[in-house]
Amino acid sequence: MVALRGKDVDSFLARPDPGRPIILLYGPDAGLVRERADALMASAVDDPSDPFSLVRLDGDDLATEPSRLVDEAMTVPLFGGRRAIRVKAGTRNFAGGIETLADSAIQDCRIVIEAGELRPEAPLRKACERAKNAVAIACYPDTERDLARLIDDELRLSNLKIAPDARATLMSLLGGDRQASRNELRKIALYAHGQREIALDDVMAVVSDASDFKLDPIVDAAFAGQPAVVETEFAKAMVAGTYPGLVILAAQRQVAALHKAALAMEGGASASSAAESGFPRLHFSRKTAVETALRNFSAARLLQVMDQLAVAALEARKQTVLAPVIAQRALMSIAVNARRRG
Repeated sequence: MVALRGKDVDSFLARPDPGRPIILLYGPDAGLVRERADALMASAVDDPSDPFSLVRLDGDDLATEPSRLVDEAMTVPLFGGRRAIRVKAGTRNFAGGIETLADSAIQDCRIVIEAGELRPEAPLRKACERAKNAVAIACYPDTERDLARLIDDELRLSNLKIAPDARATLMSLLGGDRQASRNELRKIALYAHGQREIALDDVMAVVSDASDFKLDPIVDAAFAGQPAVVETEFAKAMVAGTYPGLVILAAQRQVAALHKAALAMEGGASASSAAESGFPRLHFSRKTAVETALRNFSAARLLQVMDQLAVAALEARKQTVLAPVIAQRALMSIAVNARRRG
């Protein structure tokens, strides 16, 4: 069984084993699957745009004619040179073609298969893990270490540094999809062009520009104890395509501001003046919701909510598919428990 993990994946991608020309890339991080497939194609042929060098096949089409994969893999280029085959797996099974190729000597041809999440018993995954000339590579969302390296690599290209608080905020926004993470980092680097260091304001400015959907109604309703509003507004955000991690980040910013205001209230300030100290640019339309939140939560309880949201942010990055559920559950929990002073 050949299923690479950890450092073995990086080593293989840097120098693919010619004895294992069949490579299955699968997992929930579609961006990482594409990124690795692009890299493998680039190193497999001289010109990935040349249709004589690179053949693209659809997995569902191969399911009705698995012999086509074998024919393409065994085709000798008319003008010589290396060839590559890129297969986009669908919902239908074409593992028979892989099993046939497992017993064949494939010369100067690399076969890269892109797939989504595959269970261990999935025919395609089993066929690639069993074949002596194949390898299976899982593509899961980036860990914190992966994200840290990704940030450093991308910003190094622009000769930029990043402030610790900006890095921490940026980390909370990335990780669901490798390609999306790279795009965000390149956008931030472009925004900060001409600076020496990326500040928190830079990250927040780009994040704000990245989402046209207003998140204030969701977090305001959560801390004001309005679960029905949270449910409705959260559903709108998901329909609008908002990344769930952004909702959690908005809640984290909200709880930090509320905690500052709550401490001011414990020092004798009124809810109105405390709200203005915690939210220096608070829009008048939000003032009632924020003051209600300050009556609902003490500073001590807000610290507990901070921990709760930190856990939710981490879990959303680890389990991308469940990120919407994790984010909604965290916000609904805050809303349901808002009026419980204990």
